[in-house]
Amino acid sequence: MDREVLFAKTLEQVKKTAKEQGNCISGEQVDAAFAPLGLGQEQMDMVYDYLHQHKIGIGEPVDPDEYLAEEEKDYLETYLEELRELPEVSEGEKEAVTLSAMAGDGDAQKRLTEIYLGEVVQIAKLYAGQGVYLEDLIGEGNVAVAMGVTMLGALEHASEAQGMLGKLIMDAMEEYIAENASEAKKDQKIADKVNKVADAARELAEEMHRKVTVEEVMTESGISRKAIEDAVRMSGGRIEDLAGGNLS
Repeated sequence: MDREVLFAKTLEQVKKTAKEQGNCISGEQVDAAFAPLGLGQEQMDMVYDYLHQHKIGIGEPVDPDEYLAEEEKDYLETYLEELRELPEVSEGEKEAVTLSAMAGDGDAQKRLTEIYLGEVVQIAKLYAGQGVYLEDLIGEGNVAVAMGVTMLGALEHASEAQGMLGKLIMDAMEEYIAENASEAKKDQKIADKVNKVADAARELAEEMHRKVTVEEVMTESGISRKAIEDAVRMSGGRIEDLAGGNLS
């Protein structure tokens, strides 16, 4: 396997292990995971810096509240107040509800979803600060639980439910973060293309003391007609220094 691919896979596995351990991993676990790659100290320091930037504690958990924006803290406080209005449940009651949910009881599945709302919050806090709103993470987690409780019939023991639902919650949040990251990259690429044409048009317009045409931008900048036309469309026809802001 390519060394870079192995490094990436190892890093993802370390992050996954940390998430499963409450966003915390020991230095020994990190060193053992990367041992087969024979990394130098400088490279390992970069690994630890990367984990720190992703809010993963080494040896002890980080405080996830430190990474919440003020509006997220306000939302969380209000949301938790709502959850406190739900009936409390003992471990024995939780197991009984889980067993009924496994048997296909709709009311039990609904109640089990409510029971796991608090856990969704705790998991969402672990994923905070990654370019998405905490409220959206909680929403994704809640949907995952609501779907997951209908799938518990495949389990043999009630004790397996928490692990299964926890994984579904984490998977849903990670997928949401990945989708948003992909969308953000796409938006950035569009912005870069528009800015490239807009900058070229502006520089040329400053030299000529008037708005410029597509042909003039093509000639002076070397940007293709298609790239210019795409930029005009993506900007909604709002490239100010291009004559008419249109494709004529």
